[in-house]
Amino acid sequence: MQDVTIHITDRDGEKHTVLAPTDMAMNLMEIIRSYELAPEGTIGICGGMAMCASCQCYVTSEHKINTMEDEEEAMLSEAFNVKNNSRLSCQIPISDILNELEIELAPES
Repeated sequence: MQDVTIHITDRDGEKHTVLAPTDMAMNLMEIIRSYELAPEGTIGICGGMAMCASCQCYVTSEHKINTMEDEEEAMLSEAFNVKNNSRLSCQIPISDILNELEIELAPES
């Protein structure tokens, strides 16, 4: 099993360093939920279908992650607190290229 290290700043500004498995077909939102870094019911409300923006995060490192699909772009165009580095964490699959990724959870809206 191969794990990657991800640095997550929660909505209270607290920084967490977590390990995420690359062999379980998980996405970043599922990692955030599994480590309970946001109160239950405040992240991943749609179950990871890019139909809400509850899992919005800001990518603060220079990682080249997967390209944003149309559904994610459309959802972010209607969301609050969107920045140039906004992504839906449910649309970021865990893979080796995410090692040492740094993100910040967007405020709850």
